[in-house]
Amino acid sequence: MAQSTKKIRTHSSADLISKDTGFHIIEAYKNLRTNLLFALSTSEDRSIAVTSSEPSAGKSTTAANLAIAMALTGNRVLLIDGDMRRPVSHKLFGTDNTSGLSGLLSGGILDIKSAIHFNVAPKVDLLTAGQIPPNPSELLGHVRMKKLLAHLSQSYDYVIIDMPPVNVVSDALLLTAYTAGALIIARQRQTTFDELQVVLDKYGEINAPVLGVVITDVSAKSAGYGYGGSGYGYYEYK
Repeated sequence: MAQSTKKIRTHSSADLISKDTGFHIIEAYKNLRTNLLFALSTSEDRSIAVTSSEPSAGKSTTAANLAIAMALTGNRVLLIDGDMRRPVSHKLFGTDNTSGLSGLLSGGILDIKSAIHFNVAPKVDLLTAGQIPPNPSELLGHVRMKKLLAHLSQSYDYVIIDMPPVNVVSDALLLTAYTAGALIIARQRQTTFDELQVVLDKYGEINAPVLGVVITDVSAKSAGYGYGGSGYGYYEYK
């Protein structure tokens, strides 16, 4: 993968899949959903951490659209913005971010339901990151996070957690004991093989499962689908 200048992406509801989204993108997310459902079929844990090697790889958009795609099969899905450093899920779904994950983990918010935005998409609820705390790693590694995920997993079929890039901070690695595995996002013409390998090595060192690698910003025409625009590719990692 060739290195290129990394640009900070903006996020809005236009990034979310809908009835107006191109066929090849919808099919790519359905394919990703199918692969993940098979990967999770033997796991008692239905929580997935979504991360990347570097910023602006498309992890937040992928996490949000994966939540929507999983809900299309009738599943009740919760999307958690676990990136308490640069949260964007509230921008994608047009919600406020005054309360959220940081408040629940710090003890500032005691009622979980008051922090959740319900039905931001059909059968999809959202727990935003909340106010940016001074100690996100400590909050994610606290026993409160484990208890919170255990509690939420009783109410949802799947919990998808958008986490910061692994090669920037170690936050995503802190959740390995609480999730079924990690989905790694890489952007074509941006993420390098070396950057991606570092992520895989970090998960390998702690014997944590990687569910797969998703390549974003892939030209559907070059992939042989016969459609223009950008799409996604899924690769199972073992």
